[in-house]
Amino acid sequence: MRAHYLQHVPFERLGSIAPWLQQAGYNISSTQLYNSEALPDLTDIDFLIVMGGPMSVNDHQQYPWLEAEQKFIQKAVKSDLPVLGICLGAQLIASAMGAKVYPQPEKEIGWFPVKAIQPKLSTVFQFPDDINAFHWHGETFTLPKGAIHIAKSEACENQAFQIGTKTIGLQFHLETTLQSAQALVDNCGDELVEAKYIQTEDTILSAPEERFLSINRLMGCVLNYLHTNHA
Repeated sequence: MRAHYLQHVPFERLGSIAPWLQQAGYNISSTQLYNSEALPDLTDIDFLIVMGGPMSVNDHQQYPWLEAEQKFIQKAVKSDLPVLGICLGAQLIASAMGAKVYPQPEKEIGWFPVKAIQPKLSTVFQFPDDINAFHWHGETFTLPKGAIHIAKSEACENQAFQIGTKTIGLQFHLETTLQSAQALVDNCGDELVEAKYIQTEDTILSAPEERFLSINRLMGCVLNYLHTNHA
């Protein structure tokens, strides 16, 4: 089995997703879009993961590869391949499936609660009622047509959605480790200004180890859900 991830900047990697995929028996490959690498043949992939990045879905002039990437993602979703989008990745899925992506009133950076929306459908991933998740985003999206809304936060209504049984978009980060949080701080620390939903570097990085492990375990549950539905 082959899991492939789309990478938009060098410092946003798989985090806790990598060991889960390896343990589940996947070989891992990637497309470094920032290096203008070519997208793979979808028929060679068993699991597609679309990672985050500081750019906007709408920055086509600055990042011309975004257009081809969205067409690739749309094809992946329609081909019934398991697809997971994280932060920018979720926005790319939403945009590829016809939704709008736009700046939200408040950036959301740091550890903030996410509340589950529990649709009464056995085919939908069930989040815990409350999650203290990690966030780093300034944009949001409308829900794609046919998508099921599955999580929200105080600052951002559309935190997670599901399309069918094999596509999930997460605005928040469950893959974050202390190392990947440090990488975000190192590369995007200029965004850490005083605001209602922006925490300080110290608050972000001093989170107890169990907080990271807790979101990583939940990330494993999401991955297992998509993997199992593909089996």
